[in-house]
Amino acid sequence: MTAQVAVIDRSGAEDWDEILWQQPAANLYASRSWGHYKSRLGWTVRQVALNDNGADLAYIQYQERRTGPVRRILVQGGAVLTARGQFRAEAVLAAFIDHLALRPADLLAVKSYRPQDPEGVTALLSHGFVPVVTAMDHTIELDLTPDTDAILAAADRRWRREVNKATGQPDLTAVFLTDPDERLRAFDTFVRMYAALQQRKGFSSGLDTAAYRDLAASDPHLLFLEIRQGGEPILVRIVHTARAVWTDFFTASDERARSTGAATLAVWRIIERARQEGASRFDFGGVDPAGNRGVFDFKRALSRNVIQSGPTWIYARNAFIRRAAATALFLRAI
Repeated sequence: MTAQVAVIDRSGAEDWDEILWQQPAANLYASRSWGHYKSRLGWTVRQVALNDNGADLAYIQYQERRTGPVRRILVQGGAVLTARGQFRAEAVLAAFIDHLALRPADLLAVKSYRPQDPEGVTALLSHGFVPVVTAMDHTIELDLTPDTDAILAAADRRWRREVNKATGQPDLTAVFLTDPDERLRAFDTFVRMYAALQQRKGFSSGLDTAAYRDLAASDPHLLFLEIRQGGEPILVRIVHTARAVWTDFFTASDERARSTGAATLAVWRIIERARQEGASRFDFGGVDPAGNRGVFDFKRALSRNVIQSGPTWIYARNAFIRRAAATALFLRAI
């Protein structure tokens, strides 16, 4: 089976993003921009296409890092399967594993950040991958197929009240930023606000803002929205956009935003924009009802559709190492 699927290194291909984003399952984490970011953090990043008789079945971007004798491989965004590849998911994964030439102590992790199609799940299970599910692997999704009036009518009354409050303030404006210099400035504003938020709430983030700054500002699949009060930014929201799903990525605000309903206005304007551009779902980017109840209640007031966004799948040739790594990942998350 694996001999029929060729693995073609496309790490130097300039059209990687152009081809990738034609696929319904394309996502930020499989994009070259994210690959450049992870390269800056010390990962070796490669892109491969899996091909059968001249037809592409999948696109995979993977990251490698060595720690002593151990090689760690991470596939963020999962395998982006084409329509034809959906029916060959097991063969695609087998060919990719063969391509990696894993040694017994090497670890492979696949993280999709989204609910997976049944064929993809079957392929992972068939090859002995171990799923690790934690509280962080859950989010809230909003169905965007109804019209905006229906979406608002289905929301909690307090959410409707906040939308009316925010939209009724003439000095509160929502601005989508397209100019590169404006996006850089907005990212810097986000960084300052986010740092203050981290200090106030005492949480950490894995995002290296200095390494990501120029890449984020130039990424056409990242939407930058600024909420301004009297022309001054009080909230910055960054959303990554795909054909079917728009996902809340990062947001930060100052103290003025809380009393104005700026967060509600930001989400509502993004929902309107996502529907206009044909997206069918909005992903709130995670939930944490135990650790951040206020934000969870804000999200749940618009949608109560809490879903599992996808586990981390762990693989190693050695079954004991595979189970040990999965257990260690689970224990680290609790």
